Amino acid sequence: MSYIDNIRTFVRVYELGSMSAAARDQRISAAVASSRISQLEDYLSVRLFHRTTRQLNPTEQGNTFYEGACKILETIDEAEAAVNSITQSPRGLLHIAAPLGVGRRLIAPLIPEFKKEYPLIDLRLRLSDRKLDLTAEGLDVAFFLGVPEDSTLRIRKIADCPRVLCASPKYLSDRGAPTSPEELTNGTHDCLNLRYPGAPEFQWPLETAEGTRRFAVKGPFESDDGDVLTDWALEGHGITLKPEFEIAEHLTSGALVSVLSGTPPMPIQMALLYTHRRHQDPKTRLLIEFMTPRLQAALQKKEAAAST
Repeated sequence: MSYIDNIRTFVRVYELGSMSAAARDQRISAAVASSRISQLEDYLSVRLFHRTTRQLNPTEQGNTFYEGACKILETIDEAEAAVNSITQSPRGLLHIAAPLGVGRRLIAPLIPEFKKEYPLIDLRLRLSDRKLDLTAEGLDVAFFLGVPEDSTLRIRKIADCPRVLCASPKYLSDRGAPTSPEELTNGTHDCLNLRYPGAPEFQWPLETAEGTRRFAVKGPFESDDGDVLTDWALEGHGITLKPEFEIAEHLTSGALVSVLSGTPPMPIQMALLYTHRRHQDPKTRLLIEFMTPRLQAALQKKEAAAST
């Protein structure tokens, strides 16, 4: 398997543009990754990358070999998937990503249950609220809130998740409750915003008498971690826009209070994203079929709790 391992490492180095990043991705040392590339270059009698202390760029031969290497790995993956499908005992590794709130509250509790049902499949769960590139980051499946920008990905809708604008009783006591969405944009109130590299400008879509309107909200605090926004809201630092399932317990306890209920936020879609090739893998299909009904049930339960 050493030659195939070398090819897999080459592909990840090429896609990530970094020996160390590819090593982390494959859970090997940078020295091992470098050795695999050197072995591949020796075997092919070409240089695949131009290396400097700061940059690593593919050569012309590297670009050519990458196209063929991807085809080789796709063929191997498809062959393994076909065997797994026939034997009805899928095995191997699945790389999964999810937003922090979704992953912590909904996905992570289901992982051990999935592993118990399919003991030959190992899972790697990565949580992040930033935008992810499935191909570049070697992901099989990504859970997603919103509308994906990449139209080449396949999508499996799970549910439309209600969202709420909310703040703590302390904040509302100090600043008063907003009476119109315009107060979110004119500095009357502080809004707590989710910001990550590449995120669009802050606009909260609210349902008004004139239809859906987007409000460019303002506030002194922002974070790329949605749970940090919840903590700030609980501490009385501002108003935040959250999926209801993320804060159901706080709404039930009264630690957070819904505001502007007459102009509620638009629901947000929860979905699974994957490439067409990934869907050919029985492991991926099993995960999708396992997660979808359980997530739908969990969301319904949390929404019911929040409304009581």
